Amino acid sequence: MLEAPTERRADPRALRYIVDHLPPGTTIKRQLLIVNRTDKTRRVDVYPAAATVEGAAFRFGEGRAENELTSWVTLDERSVQLGPRGETRVRATITVPPAASRGERYGVLWASTTSIPRAGGEISQVHRVGVRMYLDVGAGGEPASDFSIGEVRPARSPAGEPSLTVQVTNTGGRAIDLTGEVTLTDGPAGSRAGPFPVGQGVTLAPGASGQVIARFPAALPNGPWKAEVNLESGLVKRGVTTQVTFPDPGQVGKPGSVVSRIVSRWTVAAAAAGLLLVGGLAVLVRRSRRSGRPPASQPRERVPAGR
Repeated sequence: MLEAPTERRADPRALRYIVDHLPPGTTIKRQLLIVNRTDKTRRVDVYPAAATVEGAAFRFGEGRAENELTSWVTLDERSVQLGPRGETRVRATITVPPAASRGERYGVLWASTTSIPRAGGEISQVHRVGVRMYLDVGAGGEPASDFSIGEVRPARSPAGEPSLTVQVTNTGGRAIDLTGEVTLTDGPAGSRAGPFPVGQGVTLAPGASGQVIARFPAALPNGPWKAEVNLESGLVKRGVTTQVTFPDPGQVGKPGSVVSRIVSRWTVAAAAAGLLLVGGLAVLVRRSRRSGRPPASQPRERVPAGR
């Protein structure tokens, strides 16, 4: 990580992605650190590409697909040559046109490299890692981020693996990326289990609903259990405690009865800049992550990451 905006330095999403709210006519600049963790010299192409939020997921466009947001992005380097274990910095500039309409746009800044086919082979592999962009445009303050937790339903797979499916609705004005955990208490003989992480990769557009799932060991007794579900997106945190009983293998149980709703700490991130980090091309081989207005001449204050 190279730097973080002061206004969002406590927001974990802003330490991974560009998450920002900008008035029309604003320009911001962000740095990417590109690291070659292989023992070979690599040519790395750097470019913006389109993305959407649909079907409860952040979906990347094919190849170098373009959209409105990508047309606002320029890079000081479009291709870099990195020696073994080498690294370099690339600066991205995002300029929002004065006539840009209100709303949130999505995209990705990719660092991509192509492997040389093996002797006698004909297949090249493209490896890329990237930084997501969640850019909201509009005059005035940033739309609030929030979500609600709905039905919590227990189930057990035919192989005997228990799970909880949690219904979530984005009730705010910005897209959300959900993470969290589930802890089970007050089980048979007062037993306790967890916390267990919920599956990642669920992104909800404003007004959209989706599900996150927590999975548990097959040996877990049916219960009953008190399940404490804690979810978050950036600085927004919500929780609920329910009473659940897991069914027999291959069955879906009854929704948990709500014991209490947890109104935990939450903060709506202020309008600010995002943080960029691209690294470890070798580590992520064969993985594509499909994971008052200042004058334009006056850059927003940034602080080194980690402060």
